Amino acid sequence: MKPLSFALAALAIISSIANPVCAEIPIKSGEKVAFLGDSITQSGQSSAGGYVQLIGSGLAANGVKIEIIGAGISGHKSNQMLERLERDVLSKKPDWMTLSCGVNDVWHGEKGVALPDYQKNITAIVDKAQAANVKVIILTSTMIREDPTNAENQKLAVYNDFLRTLAKEKKCHLADLNADMQAALIEAVKTEQKPAKGNYLTSDGVHMALAGNLMMAEGVLKGLGLNAGELTKAKEAWLNIPNIVLVSASMGLTQWQAQELEKLAKARQLDTPSFLNQELRKVIETKLQGKAR
Repeated sequence: MKPLSFALAALAIISSIANPVCAEIPIKSGEKVAFLGDSITQSGQSSAGGYVQLIGSGLAANGVKIEIIGAGISGHKSNQMLERLERDVLSKKPDWMTLSCGVNDVWHGEKGVALPDYQKNITAIVDKAQAANVKVIILTSTMIREDPTNAENQKLAVYNDFLRTLAKEKKCHLADLNADMQAALIEAVKTEQKPAKGNYLTSDGVHMALAGNLMMAEGVLKGLGLNAGELTKAKEAWLNIPNIVLVSASMGLTQWQAQELEKLAKARQLDTPSFLNQELRKVIETKLQGKAR
């Protein structure tokens, strides 16, 4: 090989090491994604700050616009999800399906689903989806209360071990949200974000608060293979979603102040709370004007 040719070849190799070719995002624009699950999924699809909607906006930030098919129903377990799979998912011809199931199977105790039956139900769901050419993303179940050592989470661990094994056997994408949740809680304790008493990722120990929805969305995007740069784009997009964080302010007023505010509100054909919300938004926008996002 001539010296120049050798130098060019070496440069190409070094460049490929320094800038590895990123794997393509497997989900493509225009594809339908069904989200099968329980109340965590149902709430995750009902607001812009829910994990289902965050996945959609995170993909959109990377140039992938999907059609979301919401298939979360509160209280549902693996047997009920199997029962309605055709109606709520397969009949809608999705390209992908996320499967989030396990919390209620354990949490409902005697009315839950024992591990052998759970394994049969989940395997059947995956088999039926794959037979219909639907690509499956399996989500490990998030925790039951924010304490990994409690009896319910110890029981749930076996269900999640099965999901990890099944994902390998069936060649499904896996989002290990239980592991992500435990890691996020450890970090939150270190950084003192988690209160000594009370919850951080959830509103009630099970259903996600905004921090939990963000954790779940990031976990699913990681499970799909998005790289660090693509995840950063998603997170930056999430920072600017309108109305994702609801705030309220309260203060005491004199009777005269309340009456005058009511007059100002009526002049704009608003009630007093709506008028105050508009004024508060103006103050916030003015205070933050020029600040980098």
